[in-house]
Amino acid sequence: AEHPYNHLTDTLDNGRIKFFNPQKLNDPRYDKLPLSIRVLLEAAIRKCDGLYTKKEDIQSILDWQEQQNKAEVPFSPARVLLQDFTGIPAMVDLAAMRDAVAKHGVDPSLVNPRCPTDLIVDHSLQIDYTLKNQEMELIRNKERLQFFKWCSKAFKNVNVVPPDFGAVHQVNLEYLSRVVQLNEGFIYPDSVVGTDSHTTMVNGLGILGWGVGGIESEAVMLGQPVSLTLPQVVGCKLVGSINPLSTSIDIVLGITKHLRQAGIAGKFVEFFGPGVSQLSAADRTTIANMCPEYNATVSFFPVDQVTLKHFKTISDQEKLELLESYMKAIKLFQSYEDPSEDPHYSEVIEINLSSMVSYVSGPKRPQDRVAVSSMKEDFQSCLDEKVGFKGFHISKEKQETRVPFLHCGQEYKLAHGSVVIAAVISCTNNCNPSVMLTAGLLAKKAVEAGLVVKPYIRTSLAPGSGMVTHYLNTSGVLPYFSQLGFEVIGYGCATCVGNTAPLPEAVVDAIKQGELVACGVLSGNRHFEGRLCECVRANYLASPPLVVAYAIAGTVGIDFEKEPLGVTAVGKEVYLHDIWPSREEIQQIEEDTVISSVFKDLGERMEKGNTFWNNIECPDSVLFPWDQKSTYIRSPSFFSKLVSLLPPPQSIENAHALLFLGDKVTTDHISPAGSIARVSAAAKYLLSKRLTPREFNSYGARRGNDAVMTRGTFASIKLQNRFIGKPGPKTLHIPSGQTLDVFEAAERYQREGINLIILAGKDYGSGNSRDWVAKGPYLLGVRAVIAESFEKLHKNQLVGMGIMPLEFLPGQNADSLELSGKERFTITLPDSLSPREQLTSCSFKNVYSLINVSI
Repeated sequence: AEHPYNHLTDTLDNGRIKFFNPQKLNDPRYDKLPLSIRVLLEAAIRKCDGLYTKKEDIQSILDWQEQQNKAEVPFSPARVLLQDFTGIPAMVDLAAMRDAVAKHGVDPSLVNPRCPTDLIVDHSLQIDYTLKNQEMELIRNKERLQFFKWCSKAFKNVNVVPPDFGAVHQVNLEYLSRVVQLNEGFIYPDSVVGTDSHTTMVNGLGILGWGVGGIESEAVMLGQPVSLTLPQVVGCKLVGSINPLSTSIDIVLGITKHLRQAGIAGKFVEFFGPGVSQLSAADRTTIANMCPEYNATVSFFPVDQVTLKHFKTISDQEKLELLESYMKAIKLFQSYEDPSEDPHYSEVIEINLSSMVSYVSGPKRPQDRVAVSSMKEDFQSCLDEKVGFKGFHISKEKQETRVPFLHCGQEYKLAHGSVVIAAVISCTNNCNPSVMLTAGLLAKKAVEAGLVVKPYIRTSLAPGSGMVTHYLNTSGVLPYFSQLGFEVIGYGCATCVGNTAPLPEAVVDAIKQGELVACGVLSGNRHFEGRLCECVRANYLASPPLVVAYAIAGTVGIDFEKEPLGVTAVGKEVYLHDIWPSREEIQQIEEDTVISSVFKDLGERMEKGNTFWNNIECPDSVLFPWDQKSTYIRSPSFFSKLVSLLPPPQSIENAHALLFLGDKVTTDHISPAGSIARVSAAAKYLLSKRLTPREFNSYGARRGNDAVMTRGTFASIKLQNRFIGKPGPKTLHIPSGQTLDVFEAAERYQREGINLIILAGKDYGSGNSRDWVAKGPYLLGVRAVIAESFEKLHKNQLVGMGIMPLEFLPGQNADSLELSGKERFTITLPDSLSPREQLTSCSFKNVYSLINVSI
């Protein structure tokens, strides 16, 4: 059938390229739409088929001013990005490394131990000890990699990026994203949904995209559009001039604070105003990357001259001219010269860039920002305050505790505020080379000044992609990182998700002996308490150069403006301002090293793959032959009960509460992504398969095995279950009164034929998007979650798995209804359901009561 909007077809390049031109609608409302909404409109016009996308949807989007936050509209992205989250294997032991270097003809005695579980290789030999890590990673995950390679051959529109090339959102930014797509003679805006919450990074290049769960991405791959409520769009007007000493991280954290305070959860943010042109493409992608931290759906920077300048380094002139012509033709190209051309927004927030100064965030939440100049005083107040979002409640007499310990034959002392983890993680920063180069130059100047990092501090450098290693090496700063202990540990999610090598036992013992508030400092984006390491209670997000600075200082209790960063071997005091590189110095090195060859090199390596990947054998069959013995991937049990016709939602009768939770239950609590604890239900399963703890790997690596992931559901050591009264992955089996692992309790309920629900407080399901936060509870037998409020994306995931997200009515919660959680629950559903419909749930034990909830 003829396309219903065929009359909107226009051409470029002398008729060679076709496109749908929304301007041909001749509707004055189009020029007032935010540019992000124009992308939604173009996709709806292009994909209008009368089934998934209808003409009424196009009219709803055009009428955005009236329909925002009301109409439900479809969005068909150009691409789906799937993350293979394998994590980082544990550091190899000394003997293994010596064996490895011996094979390369190097004297094993030159491998110098840094501590029992980590090591340093003499940098002059140029031995990158990540090679052994990479080898272990690839061998451990061979089964999964065979499956991925089979996918790349079995499906003609699946492109698999080989392992060991970088973090998913970074490869998306550097290699896959091109602002526009050209397919079968039609050009249209690039757009993407991805199974990583930081997919929003590409918003900085004018590409609309956001993170979704695996459930939503699976639907898109099967041809269904993403369904979303037509969003409100907050215009973020940037004015003022950037302080020369502020890094992009300072700008990011400043904007994050403003937007978080503005209450923009679930909304689109679109940047405009004269200050936008001061931000490089790298600055913009860094800001867009932090979108999940202020809970916006996207943070969109429209295409402008800065975007074109960025792509000049990686694209030829003909493609650039086509891109510019097309974006201008459909009015998706932004100019900041004429304010009268600014779109209309739901509301406008103005941010003055000149007000941004250096901050860190912590010690427990990313939204709690602390000016670096006030860090010493703020940490002291955290020690004084009662236990809460910032406080640790350490008595005055214990605040002076100093615990001596031996490390590698030398005595050191730990105190409150001592830094024991310092991680330069560039996956969220390497889109902006200036930040990493600043850290590298700081390391260089520190080494030249005679400063060192104490050897017991767990230092690491985790580049998000090979591009970072390339420009750090080309600029000459990588050896100085190494001399301070910041060795490259590999590529992928590391310290942010708890994938870090263990601290030396002497350090752990000293922390526990003195009940110290030890600190971690990292340049990532997540640092909830206990996430980095169970014994490290205070963790701060900081820019990469500040991570290096705090590592050298060895404590967060320092005033950089008044106190020396360190003292050299000859007794000379060195201050931070003595070694901080100038903005001009950074920009010059960036221009000399981060050039088009870096991006071209990445593209060439993508095409070639690597030896291990190229040598992997995979089945040639149309259907994948599942290996019943595999502990990594198996045919998911979701499909075992599939029927041709979906049954209607069923009422829930006489259910027990599996868990009784409070506020702020995150996806980390529901489905941990880090290492598998040796005493967990998942560990018991793997041990039954004759695996040793060294072979456990991580939950992320085993997400293809539902038996592991189900046992890992609610396995967080920080889970606060009111049935138990203390943190841990335990719950109460109500009929027997026994305390069991959450999985064991759920398994027993299922054998007894008892339905399950979960009781929770506010903001249930906040945090990273993960499909297992819905799949896991489903497989545990959970039929409904009754909470005060939900994170929107997680609510959608629950619905996708057939779990009812039910909210207490305003002003009510489990406490106001005097629920103990030990009642039996019956939820009766009407014949038809609609969003926000009010239901009546019966709970009873000895007393019969009613709970009014909305779905």
